[in-house]
Order: sequence, then structure tokens, then C-alpha cells
Amino acid sequence: MRKFLLEGLLRRPVTELPPVLDDAELKQIAERIDVAARRRLGRSLAIREVDAGSCNGCELEINALQNAVYDLERFGLRFVASPRHADVLLVTGPVAKNMRLALERTYEAAPAPKWVVAVGDCAVTGGLFADSYACVGAVSNVLPVALTIPGCPPTPHALLQGLLTLLES
Repeated sequence: MRKFLLEGLLRRPVTELPPVLDDAELKQIAERIDVAARRRLGRSLAIREVDAGSCNGCELEINALQNAVYDLERFGLRFVASPRHADVLLVTGPVAKNMRLALERTYEAAPAPKWVVAVGDCAVTGGLFADSYACVGAVSNVLPVALTIPGCPPTPHALLQGLLTLLES
């Protein structure tokens, strides 16, 4: 037992290195997002994430926005639990037939002004599942999409750039 304890204390942990980010670039994005959100809405941007049938790859990258590296809150962005408090619906995955009604109801529950952002290749084009009998296809087949963020999955940096583009348009 002592041997395992010593090895555990002396050996470095096996983890991935944090992403190398240019702090100046991230700080600039933060300032631009904050200014744009306050100009457009008079407050910070509220985001509701909706999984319409994805593999969860995009969700992992969206969740990375809340970790210590990116820290979404410092950008003046926050996730909300209810679509009634959301300005943006981040929709991931191709829309499954079973999720279509729930997605439409979520959109209807969000107050105006509201934007829909299709995140990831599956949400943008339907991806591998576009021709599936259980799939409606891209998010734009169901809701009016204001912005698409392609990628499989898109990086957290691409997600931030996309939200900035949405606010500055």
C-alpha cells in the first residue's frame, strides 16, 4: 500500500495541457461582446442551449465555455435554465422528429428579440443524419436561424466569435 501511495505522490498526473490562448485576443473578444450586448439589449446576453438530437460533441464544447479557461461569465454571457429568460437559443444536433415539437415550443417560449444559433455541422446541414427516417434535418428546416457556427464540433473560441458576430450584426 505504501508503494502505491508513494508512486501516486511522486508521479505527475496524466492530463491534457490547457489550450494555449492569447490572453490579449480573449480580452478583446470579451470587451467587444460586453459592449455589443449592452448596446443591443442593455444588459448581458442570456443563452439557452437546446439539444435537438446531437451526439453531445457540441455540448462538450459549449460546456467548456463555462470552465476556468474560458469563463463565459466574464464575457457578459450566461446560460439560463428557462427559454423564457433567453435571448439566444443555441441549438445542437440534427432535429430528431421526436424533438421537433419541443424545439418549436422552446422557440415560442423565448421572448422577443430572440435569435436561433445552429451550432455544429449536424445543426447546420443535418450532418450524417440528414437522410434518416427519424430526423427532420437541419435546424433551419424548423426554426428561423440567425447564425450558423459550423464545425464538428466547433471550438469554444469559434462559439465566442459566433456570438460576437451575432451581437454585432
